[in-house]
Order: sequence, then C-alpha cells, then structure tokens
Amino acid sequence: MQIAKSLGADVTGVCSTPNVDLVRSIGADHVIDYTQEDFTRNGERYDFILDNAANMPLSSLRRALTPAGMLVPNGGGFGSRWFASAGRLISAMMSFRFVGQRLGRFLVAKKREDLIVLKDMIEAGQVAPVIGRTYLLSETAQAMDYVATGHARGKVVISV
Repeated sequence: MQIAKSLGADVTGVCSTPNVDLVRSIGADHVIDYTQEDFTRNGERYDFILDNAANMPLSSLRRALTPAGMLVPNGGGFGSRWFASAGRLISAMMSFRFVGQRLGRFLVAKKREDLIVLKDMIEAGQVAPVIGRTYLLSETAQAMDYVATGHARGKVVISV
C-alpha cells in the first residue's frame, strides 16, 4: 500500500474493523471495512486488486475489476495447506483465460535496482514497515500459528 501511494496510486484498503485506523495511517485514500461493506458489490471498479486474504470468491473479485484490471492472488486459502491455495490459483488461471482482465502472479525477485528504490523510499519516509509482533527464533512455531490465523496485523518478525 505504501509503495503504491508513493508512486502516485489512489489506494483503497479493505480490512476488518480493528485494522481500519492502521490501514488509514499507512496511507490508504479509502478504507473499506469488509465486515460492514462488500467492496465487490459497491459499484466501484479497480484497476488492480492484490488479494492477500483469499476470502472472496474469484467471481466476486473479477466483478470488482475494471475490464482490463489485474488480480494478483497472494496467499490465503490454506484450509487444507498447499492444495487449497494451488486449487484456487488453477481456478483463477482458467477463469481469466478468456477475458480482458489479467491474472498476475505474486513473485518475489530480488533485483538490486528495486532494492535501491525501496531503500530510498524508506530513507525518505515514504515507506515504513509495520511490525505487528516479534517472536524469538525458538518461538517460530507460535509465530507461524499466529500468521495462520489470518489476523496478523503488520509483519511478524522472528528475532535471531
């Protein structure tokens, strides 16, 4: 969200009630509390949706995209571990095959140039990490359990 804002995007954050103030504080232009409003049915259309939760049907997410919009699924759907996520991705690949909307992949590729840009953004105060909880290395299992609840606020850090 912060990176998109620093690049000039108009950003809408979708979160639960306890996270509304946090999402607003890190730069969202618009915040939608999904416990109060279904963002896929409010008439707004988005050029880009980063789906970190996987708690909405793909058909609903597609409805919320502009005709040439892009959906990037990133996580969630781990009810039966990796298979649930893979099944959702395969379904998405099939449903986007014959439309103008695009399905992106969330891939992390460390490129020196990108890391320099990110460093500059951090130094300029445009991007600041939001750390929700810190665990000791010996508490890694508890940290993973906390992340798996789907209610982690900010990043979870393992202290070595």
